[in-house]
Amino acid sequence: MDDRWPVWKLAVLLYVFAATAVAINLFMLGLMGQAVGLPALSPVRTLLLSIPLGIPAAWLSGRWVRHLLDEAAKP
Repeated sequence: MDDRWPVWKLAVLLYVFAATAVAINLFMLGLMGQAVGLPALSPVRTLLLSIPLGIPAAWLSGRWVRHLLDEAAKP
């Protein structure tokens, strides 16, 4: 029996952290966009955008952690 955590479980576990990182990066990108004349992103809009964008970020984080766990388990 394989006792490794699957990527989807790791992604669910890491979703909150990945979505938060996406929100922070979007907000900072919105602030930098003001330098070229774009309107700033509000914190609420940033959080709403980070909900769907956090899914692929969490999946990639889960794949990365799965790879690290596999590397650590090598003899």
